[in-house]
Order: sequence, then C-alpha cells, then structure tokens
Amino acid sequence: MQLELLNDQGQAASKLEAPDTVFGREYNEALVHQIVVAFQANARQGTRAQKDREQVKHSTKKPFKQKGTGRARAGMTSSPLWRGGGRIFPNSPDENFTQKINKKMYRAGMASIFSQLAREGRLAVVESLKVDSPKTKQLAAKFKAMNLDSVLVIADQVDENLYLASRNLTNVLVVEPRYADPLSLVHYRKVLVTKAAVEQLKEMFA
Repeated sequence: MQLELLNDQGQAASKLEAPDTVFGREYNEALVHQIVVAFQANARQGTRAQKDREQVKHSTKKPFKQKGTGRARAGMTSSPLWRGGGRIFPNSPDENFTQKINKKMYRAGMASIFSQLAREGRLAVVESLKVDSPKTKQLAAKFKAMNLDSVLVIADQVDENLYLASRNLTNVLVVEPRYADPLSLVHYRKVLVTKAAVEQLKEMFA
C-alpha cells in the first residue's frame, strides 16, 4: 500500500510504501463497530446511582385514609408509583460496563480502520512534526498552511513543546502510536502519521 507523503504545505510530494498488513486490509465494518463501542464502554466510570424506595427521603405516615377518597390506596410516599418515590430497579454506582476485546480482534480492527482511512485519502504521512517552542500560534499556523482544520497526529515521539503547543487547539489531537484509539481515528477528518511512527504501527498491528 502506498501512502501520500506530504510536504510542509500539505501537498503530496511523493509516495511511501507501507505494509499491507496494516494499511491494505479489507474494511470490516462489524469489527470496527465492536471495538469502537467497546472503547466507549470501557471509558465509562459507572459512578451514577439511583435510589430505591428504602433510600429516598420520605415520611412513613400514610398519605391519606384507606377508604372513601376514590383514589387508589397508598401506604407511603416512597412508592415507585409516586413522584419522588424510589426506583424499582435502580442503577447501582458499582455497575461494570467493560467489554472484553481479544488482542487479535483489536489489532485487526485498528488495521481495518487505518486501511479504510488510506483508501479514502484521509490518512497521510509527514517526515516529522516539530515546533521550536511551546507556542500554540506556531503550530496553528503550520496546520493552516497544510489546510488542516480537524486532524489527529500520530507522532513517533511527542516532546513537551509539541504537547503544550497542541493542547489548546480545538479539533487537534497529538498522540504517540501506543495511545492511538479507534474512536479518535474515526472522529477526525484527517490523520497525519510521522514516517517513524509508521514503523511503530507496523510492529503493533501487523
């Protein structure tokens, strides 16, 4: 598989030969959907909770007399049928949302995403991406010159200058290959990979 090698102006200067095991696979939509959903589920903290009829604050006094009102009989206001009453099956704060994905499935799913991005022209390679100082303005100008407004950068090494310069840019995320996730890959319009990071991705997902 040949990937576009961009220059500083965002134009395709040449082609880079990339391994088909990572960038030339067939697109497996079901597998990609599974790993994206699992990634989102595993990011959930599960700290929200609801109260049952025992835990809600209420009075044990009978709301009204048993007979003669024409209303349904009621014993206390904590009933799930009442406004402000407890839930019948409340969400517990220790609920586990994790979904297990096998390593082989995850590698195949990530390679499928990279391959589809390459086919759609949303993935390109740059020699390197560095800034001289931790200035957001400098990095923003670089992306503007390359005509990029929504970009995920996978750099072989993210130094302090690059990290500080990119963290305040909206629609820009700079990560190392080990931190690339399926949700970010499908979210950003363009994915830039440094030349050295291509070899790291080959070792991880081939």
